[in-house]
Amino acid sequence: MTRPSPSLRTGLLGAGLLGAGLLLSACSPQNLQGTLNRSVPLSGLNVTRDVRYGPDTRNLMDIYAPQNAANAPVVLFIHGGSWEGGDKEGHTFVGESLARAGYVTAVMNYRLAPQNRYPTYIQDAAQALKVLRDQAKTFGGNADNLFVMGHSAGAFNAVEVVVNERWLREAGVPVSSLRGVIGVAGPYSYDFRQFASARAFPEGATPDEVMPDRHVRPDAPPHLLLVAENDTTVYPQNALNMEAALKRAGVPVTRTVLPRVNHITVIAALARPLTFLGGTRKATLDFIEARRLR
Repeated sequence: MTRPSPSLRTGLLGAGLLGAGLLLSACSPQNLQGTLNRSVPLSGLNVTRDVRYGPDTRNLMDIYAPQNAANAPVVLFIHGGSWEGGDKEGHTFVGESLARAGYVTAVMNYRLAPQNRYPTYIQDAAQALKVLRDQAKTFGGNADNLFVMGHSAGAFNAVEVVVNERWLREAGVPVSSLRGVIGVAGPYSYDFRQFASARAFPEGATPDEVMPDRHVRPDAPPHLLLVAENDTTVYPQNALNMEAALKRAGVPVTRTVLPRVNHITVIAALARPLTFLGGTRKATLDFIEARRLR
């Protein structure tokens, strides 16, 4: 199960600042978010804003690439927000962090609930992967060296778009081009009908119809499931169930519980200035380096 929380929509706004011990409670949420992202300068990176992958106003992604990148791994990052909020602009620190590690990184927006319910946002992820793969070489990436990563609701999207055979097939993305999936604090296995997040799913739908742990294809790429030790928003059982489903299908999976972090600081720790909060960045880079094409 997963507990609904307004912090899913705005949680990143203060995470880095609180972790760094800065007392900026007088600032607006927008200022808090801006301060975190301003702490990661983009000098030395090639940043391309608002790359379109579909017709909707939110079908855009920002791409962060190392200068002189060639044949680099490509990562698609999907933000959280209970499927009803969040945006790519709030996750500049993700793009910067992964690009500094040598990866071409796309941070995407997607259509939001309740106006757009499952599977709309999953189809957006599949189409973003299609466009990112088609344009990978333009940004210095390798189209067959793809990784998908997401936080919270975005982790659900990242896992579902890959493990459910339907979505990549419909978008024309070969599963063989995906080298790995990284889910951070994702709600992969819960009865959404008990929570406010029911607004993100079709009326009358059941968990068997929409939860990623019910959809695992046997040829899915390896998964890394990162769990925050102090997460009170998404229950750890989600990752346990997802791990079990992947293992039953014969898919390689690593489930790692990161100490000290909570639902928000687990993703804030991906920011280079905030790695002292927890092991998110190291676990992510280790996973990509172990599975990337050379």
